[in-house]
Amino acid sequence: MSTPHVLLGLLAGGSRHGYELKRAHDQRLPRARPLAFGQVYATLGRLERDGLVATAGQDRASGPDRTAYELTGEGRATLDRWLSAVEPPMPYVASTLFAKVVVALLVADVDRARSYLVAQRAAHTARLRELTAVKADPAATLSDVVAADFAIAHLDADLRWLHTTLGRVADWHREVHP
Repeated sequence: MSTPHVLLGLLAGGSRHGYELKRAHDQRLPRARPLAFGQVYATLGRLERDGLVATAGQDRASGPDRTAYELTGEGRATLDRWLSAVEPPMPYVASTLFAKVVVALLVADVDRARSYLVAQRAAHTARLRELTAVKADPAATLSDVVAADFAIAHLDADLRWLHTTLGRVADWHREVHP
């Protein structure tokens, strides 16, 4: 995820201070890793340095000073370019899950690799049930449902791969250990 671009997008609706940006991020991207306040303010500092945001004033409503930021013209252009660029499909398999299966086949036997795959399948299935429950929750926001749909689609793909790979473990092991 591109935190700078997400913050630019959140500022597109008007000026906000760091706390409001963090809260909006966590609300609109509910299944993403929550942003740390330090990450928000460090990113805002870089965006300001690069001329993509500007200080829009300070507010001191019953607490510490809060600096509000707004999108600049260059910030809007940068956001528009980012939104117009198609994300290329990942060119490489970069998954801890895949790496663990390969390493298990290299250093262990077929049964250990199978055991790992079965345990991983159980973990994915449990997470799939949790996300399905999120979608069924009457209190779920549309952001919750869309994020759950995204995660479910990825889990479903992983589960199909786990199922297929379980059927290939013995042959794969023979290929790795001729």
